[in-house]
Amino acid sequence: MSPTRAAESTAAAVEPASAEPTGPGTGTGTPGEGQLSRSLKRRHLSMIALGGVIGAGLFVGSGSGIASAGPSIVVAFALSGLLVMLVMRMLGEMSAAHPATGSFSVHAEREIGPWAGLTAGWMYWAMLTLGVAAEATAAGGIIHGWLPFLPAWGWVLVFMAFFCLTNCTAVKNYGEFEFWFAAIKVAAIVAFLVVGVLAICGVIDTAPGASNLTGDGGFMPHGAGGLISGILATAFAYGGLETVTIASAESDDPVRNVTGAVRTAMWRIALFYVGSMLVVVTLVPWNDPAVATDGPYVAVLDHLHIPAAGQIMNVVVLIALLSAMNANIYGSSRMAYSLVRRGQGPRALARVSGGVPRLAVIASCGFGFLAVLAGVLWPTTVFTWLMNMVGAAVLVVWGFIAVAQLRMRRRLEREAPERLVLRMWLFPVLSWVALLAVLAVLALMTLHQDTLTQLYFTGGLTAVLALLGVAAQRRRKRSAAAA
Repeated sequence: MSPTRAAESTAAAVEPASAEPTGPGTGTGTPGEGQLSRSLKRRHLSMIALGGVIGAGLFVGSGSGIASAGPSIVVAFALSGLLVMLVMRMLGEMSAAHPATGSFSVHAEREIGPWAGLTAGWMYWAMLTLGVAAEATAAGGIIHGWLPFLPAWGWVLVFMAFFCLTNCTAVKNYGEFEFWFAAIKVAAIVAFLVVGVLAICGVIDTAPGASNLTGDGGFMPHGAGGLISGILATAFAYGGLETVTIASAESDDPVRNVTGAVRTAMWRIALFYVGSMLVVVTLVPWNDPAVATDGPYVAVLDHLHIPAAGQIMNVVVLIALLSAMNANIYGSSRMAYSLVRRGQGPRALARVSGGVPRLAVIASCGFGFLAVLAGVLWPTTVFTWLMNMVGAAVLVVWGFIAVAQLRMRRRLEREAPERLVLRMWLFPVLSWVALLAVLAVLALMTLHQDTLTQLYFTGGLTAVLALLGVAAQRRRKRSAAAA
């Protein structure tokens, strides 16, 4: 069901969840006044989903998970990957039934209440904008190492300005950048998997057999505690995949495109994450210092005597960081746009020109750069607090997705079963399994001091947003009653 021009206009920037573009239909790709463009193509959505799975956390951050779990990191990635598959299937079901720029925030508002939409939406916005800061800082550090004539924060400013400008011009620019960024990342990891399998088979190196999987303490060298640490390290590596359902609302065929993107994302998780981790722990000892210091991929390539392995992976990691920056700027701006259109933020951010919510883009980039400056000026206080506040944000969002899907599915089965073009497997059993798994991961976070601190900060932010949402919901009810 497409919204009317009046509902999309800037003058009517504050709208209820039902005013989001929902339901089956195709867009023309040519925006009217105050309308978001629908110029993303199916190839864009497919690569956005694929690129969203492959981030710097896989190339570098997985080293800490291997150090904690040893070879059982494969099991940790498989378990957390199964959880993500369930969450994405639930989100895909809702997004195919009601494509919306605000994605799960809109679904939470409709099925649970406006307070839930506000909490999930602004929590995700904060997570993405702070992700922009972290990724930009890391990218700036890499470039500063190559070109030191600018300080690292200067390169961050260059990246911020570039992606802010491109995201302000047209949504297809975001789609094109993500398409090519994802293509490079996919090529890199496919090449790694091919080389790794050849090495395991003894074609380009002596076949290691199972010696690295069973030696040095065995498959679980640190026992169940190490596996739990590995699960915590891997669960957050999948965050950001939800952006594909946000982008689908700006595609030429939202229902078909989001359905295809979610379906194909399933096997990619297993192939890229679980497969590559299996290659790493098979080829090099899990306790090789290079795994943690240089990253698991560099450690493998160095072990196989691949020339310039470190520099090759630095380029790939830089591309992964820039891709994540681009995706997070896009996702945060669209989430902010959706929230303020539903009366849950400053109206000005809902203004659209040229098919793009430019003020929302600028605000998201601005907050991200302020966080970068906080990291330069107050790295151990303000910046640490900010990062801790979103440390478990993705789990909060996944929890809202599970609850909203349980409620929406039952409602649609009664009212509009034809909208269920993509269905959750074994409903409601696996939906409940996913929700309980999210709660289990939150419970596991209490076992380690670092993650417990994140849990406290994220819980505090969630409580504040929920209270603001409840207060806004009550004011709206009082205003409606007075009218």
